[in-house]
Amino acid sequence: MATRAMSQGRGRHDLTQGPITRTLLLFMLPTLGSSILQSLNASINTIWVGRMLGEQALAATSNANTVMFLLLAFVFGFGMAATILIGQSFGRRDVEAARRVIGTAVAAFFAVAVAMSAIGYVLAPRILGWLATPAPAVPLALAYLRVIFLGMPAALTLAMLMMAIRGSGDSLTPLWFMGLSVVLDSGLNPVFIAGLGPAPKLGIAGAATATLIANWVALAALIGWTYLRDLPLRLRGAELRFLLPDPALLRTIITKGLPMGLQMIAVSASAMTMFGLVNRQGVDTTAAFGVALQLWTYVQMPAMAVGAAVSTMVAQNIGAGQWDRVGKVTNSGIGITLAVTGVMVVLLALADRTVLALFLGGNSPALPIARHIQLLGTWGYLLFGVTMVIFGTVRANGAVIPPLIILAVGLLPIRIGFATLAQRWIGPDALWLSLPIASAANLVLALAYYRSGRWRKAHIDVPPEPEECVEQSVSTMDPGGRLHPTG
Repeated sequence: MATRAMSQGRGRHDLTQGPITRTLLLFMLPTLGSSILQSLNASINTIWVGRMLGEQALAATSNANTVMFLLLAFVFGFGMAATILIGQSFGRRDVEAARRVIGTAVAAFFAVAVAMSAIGYVLAPRILGWLATPAPAVPLALAYLRVIFLGMPAALTLAMLMMAIRGSGDSLTPLWFMGLSVVLDSGLNPVFIAGLGPAPKLGIAGAATATLIANWVALAALIGWTYLRDLPLRLRGAELRFLLPDPALLRTIITKGLPMGLQMIAVSASAMTMFGLVNRQGVDTTAAFGVALQLWTYVQMPAMAVGAAVSTMVAQNIGAGQWDRVGKVTNSGIGITLAVTGVMVVLLALADRTVLALFLGGNSPALPIARHIQLLGTWGYLLFGVTMVIFGTVRANGAVIPPLIILAVGLLPIRIGFATLAQRWIGPDALWLSLPIASAANLVLALAYYRSGRWRKAHIDVPPEPEECVEQSVSTMDPGGRLHPTG
């Protein structure tokens, strides 16, 4: 029988006790903070590129970043599967199982990220062609994208580790290291773009170089901190064998993670298809749409943060066998999402010109286009937010196929179909209205599935460790780390 490292107290990592709304808020806020920092970083970088290099460079980075979102979506699914397994393990007070998950996940997908980096670097010109990137922006987009691909192993591994740490109930540690990455990235952008001091003048490739450096440094620092503070998911002694991926555990992560990754890929495929449609409207419209997406990232942040927090909290409660709290967590998550997202939508509507001018300048021909896009599309994120909370609940129990089908139906045939066909009657407005139309369809389907209760019959668990590995672990027993380190 496998040994179990049990909790030594119920500290800030325990999401199975206490008032639900307060616990969810306290766990969610650092996650939201990480999202804000990540989006702020992207926005600052967009400002640097737009102001220092112009609309063509802005269009180039918008197309390239869409590609990177697709690749990050790949690791998202497997990271979420690992997060859920870790969350349920912590709910059961089984820390060794959580360490097995992190070892298999990191080792396997770092190797995959290296392979994806090499393939992406070679295929970058073809990828931009598939996006129908405007010809004037192609050289800039290619220079940017290829450097970004070099940083992909660090970016994907950093994302995986941060998600796993949140699964343990610790949302503060990822916040600090996201902050480190943001400070480095946003600070180094103008240095490498303009060649300040001893740095070479790299133009648009300088923006990507700053991102590359920031991701590698933040990854190294996070790993070092994990061992310095003896965080629960560190591997020592006999536990280092967990870095040799367990085939059964890897199958579980892939089986559950692939549909969740495909959910994000459906989002990215929809965005890439939309970019193809928007690119046909000209460089100014492409730049306006890219800036609109930057602001929409802020609007959707509360929903994504609450959805992730709900998923982790529900997973820990399922692991602890406390099903009576699951529905209450979901309801609290919906209420928080509607309140915070509603405030964001109103504030953006009141200050859209001022905010958009930060990216484009007050006299840019793309500014009025961007304001129009915001007016028509932003409100759809209220519906999107509720859907994300529902998805966070059901996937915490291993129900991953229905959310994939629901999201794919809403974002592909409904959104793309509306955007394409409705242009005959309402012109380009069909492109901007397609998002709220798709969000409404997704919400109706998600609510129907959640209320059916079928997701409660799903299952996800860490498979038992092979007996010979258990015997080796007992013979070389490591005392294990602290579940709730102080400080």
